[in-house]
Amino acid sequence: MDTKTIKIYDTTLRDGSQAEEIAFTVEDKLRIAHKLDDNGIHYIEGGWPGSNPKDVEFFEKIKKESFQQAKLVAFGSTRSPKHKAENDPNLKCLLQAETPVVTIFGKSWDMHVKEALSTNLDENLRMVSDSLSFLKKYVKEVMFDAEHFFDGYKKNPEYALKVLKEAESAGADWLVLCDTNGGTMPWEIKTIFEEVRKVCKTPLGIHTHNDSELGVANALTAVEAGAGQVQGTINGYGERCGNCNLVSVVPNLKLKMGMDCISNAQMKGLKDLSAFVDELANKAHWNHQPYVGKSAFAHKGGIHVSAMQKNRETYEHIDPSHVGNQTRILVSDLSGKSNILEKAKEFGMDIDSKDPKIQEVLDQLKESEKLGFQYEGAEASFELLMRDALGEREQHFEFIGFRVIVEKRQEDEAPLAEASVKIRVNGVQEVTAAEGHGPVNALDKAIRKALTKFYPELEEVSLFDYKVRILDEKSGTTAKIRVLVESGDHESKWGTVGVSEDIIEASWQALIDSILYKLSAVPKDKTTLA
Repeated sequence: MDTKTIKIYDTTLRDGSQAEEIAFTVEDKLRIAHKLDDNGIHYIEGGWPGSNPKDVEFFEKIKKESFQQAKLVAFGSTRSPKHKAENDPNLKCLLQAETPVVTIFGKSWDMHVKEALSTNLDENLRMVSDSLSFLKKYVKEVMFDAEHFFDGYKKNPEYALKVLKEAESAGADWLVLCDTNGGTMPWEIKTIFEEVRKVCKTPLGIHTHNDSELGVANALTAVEAGAGQVQGTINGYGERCGNCNLVSVVPNLKLKMGMDCISNAQMKGLKDLSAFVDELANKAHWNHQPYVGKSAFAHKGGIHVSAMQKNRETYEHIDPSHVGNQTRILVSDLSGKSNILEKAKEFGMDIDSKDPKIQEVLDQLKESEKLGFQYEGAEASFELLMRDALGEREQHFEFIGFRVIVEKRQEDEAPLAEASVKIRVNGVQEVTAAEGHGPVNALDKAIRKALTKFYPELEEVSLFDYKVRILDEKSGTTAKIRVLVESGDHESKWGTVGVSEDIIEASWQALIDSILYKLSAVPKDKTTLA
């Protein structure tokens, strides 16, 4: 019997960004899209074209990007009751995005039609039909998200099914049933899905929210009842209590239900993907997150540890390596070498598994993490750390010192920032100064100015993003700060990190790593290395 393949549809960049305290930059969204593609996600919903300037810019930039296998999706709504489909601004923006897939949502709950749309039930049916028929003329694959479907079905099943049938007749390639308010129980999902399958032949998908702590459970129940697509977000980001967490859905589908979705190799990247998105969202990682959290396979109790040393299965429901995680014995912290070897292989380093330098890398990594360094989203810095420990890092220049001055002359004027840098290259000392918009920008300009005459390739490097996180909030103004910098050239992008009680020092560390990474003879065959 053939294994059923479930399509994974990610909406982190749209639905996930609606979460409180989440604000992705355009560059963040581009990096996450490529990371999702690397990890085998089938559909990547990029946003709502025309709804805001950020999404407009994203869809313009993404046209120049290429993906291995993922299909980019533009999201929007059915036409307005006031417009014909061909004149509807929202539908026009969807076509202008030029994505291979378009998803539109429509109302399937009669209460929403009357109160939210302020129109009648028949007009809503026409809105669904007109919009899908119009889009199908220009777009190869069009999905229909039946918003509030389960609540609508429970109140008026006849009308909710009419909406689906209308979408099916208009040519929708997928009908996605949405538990928009997140209040449906698993047994209700199962029963309603089975009823829909009796009347609709179009492939079905599921879109759940986590308001009842059932987002993942409801999605898996829908798959069991016939859904061929699961929509969700990385780490369950989303409005209110969040969306279905794809990081949990994928291993549950593959390891617990025997269904195919992404490859085994791609599933090993789940932990890294989860941490990567957290870092770009500027959020602390959830240590106790199932499957990928730092504590997901951590063992502290004496009886547990004793049993684990005899047989891992005594206290672990899966082999953690399947999702890129590892067993941690907290009393002795026995783990890590395999991760170092895997990273070395990824970076093109030929290291014997018995080489004592591996332990040196591991010790240096642990020491750095104690200081507050995190290398998820900053793998360029981690590669430099590894090369340094292995004696493979080149000394491109000698640092002598830097100085940053910030001056505010009048109350109604912005502060002026000036940085000076003193370095030595091949015995030649160079002192340069530059002004910038803030101390970090000035420092970045001064470093480049000092080094470009020796290394003209640095002219290709641009600073794309800059993030700051306070690591110990209770320490107030003496708290340690972690700075994450994203840089890139015309071939690739990379992330670097710095940590200090001083934001300028932390920024300097990250900026210097960025430059050293560019100057190092490292492979740059990936669009996103961090």
